[in-house]
Amino acid sequence: MVLAAGLGKRMRPVTAELPKPLVPVAGKPLIAHTLDRLAAAGITSVVVNSHYKAARLERGVAAYLAKHDALSLHFSREDVLLDTGGGVANVLERLGPEPFFVVNSDIVLCDGPEPALARLAAAWRDAAMDALLLVCPRAQTKGYAGVGDYFLEPGGALRRRAGEPEAPHVFTGVQLLHPRLFEGAPSGAFSLLRLYDQAEARGRLAGLQHDDAWLHVGSPQGLAEAERYLSSTVSPTIGP
Repeated sequence: MVLAAGLGKRMRPVTAELPKPLVPVAGKPLIAHTLDRLAAAGITSVVVNSHYKAARLERGVAAYLAKHDALSLHFSREDVLLDTGGGVANVLERLGPEPFFVVNSDIVLCDGPEPALARLAAAWRDAAMDALLLVCPRAQTKGYAGVGDYFLEPGGALRRRAGEPEAPHVFTGVQLLHPRLFEGAPSGAFSLLRLYDQAEARGRLAGLQHDDAWLHVGSPQGLAEAERYLSSTVSPTIGP
């Protein structure tokens, strides 16, 4: 699933007329970077949620799909925003009974020697995990000015920053989730963070450290930094 239903308020004025997932980055819409990643990983079925300028977003993604017919796509239009957790829970039946990827649409993920999605899939341990989050050392981030989200413990367990002023790892918005994570989840709008905290309390929240750059394109400043970084980096890992 690609989370693309945000309002893009921090990206104004760029998003005054354009939904954030369609903002051009390095010559193609932001969401295309994520769809390229999924297609390269062999994903053939994708759900995209939408809200702000939903029709415009859906037309833009349809144009992408016209050139990438290996992907089938279902739109989940949210008349009322459901937040990250509610957005996924709303289409859980369509995502199936096995672990599935959820990826934010306002990022660009640069791969190291092995694609990050393949590394996540290889690291999944069904008996021990309900959620596996890709986390990035703060020094490897671009367009991010926060204080971090998680501590990655020996063995791969994640502990959320709570009480500490800073944490060394940032959640990238790329993850593998099992449907059982949503058992007992509330109806309506809620954040995935609520489910991560519950999984952490059960000892079933794990992390994998990203091994290259992660670009957060959430503001005009983040957009400019992503453009600078990608223009100066000649790499086959940023997608076709």
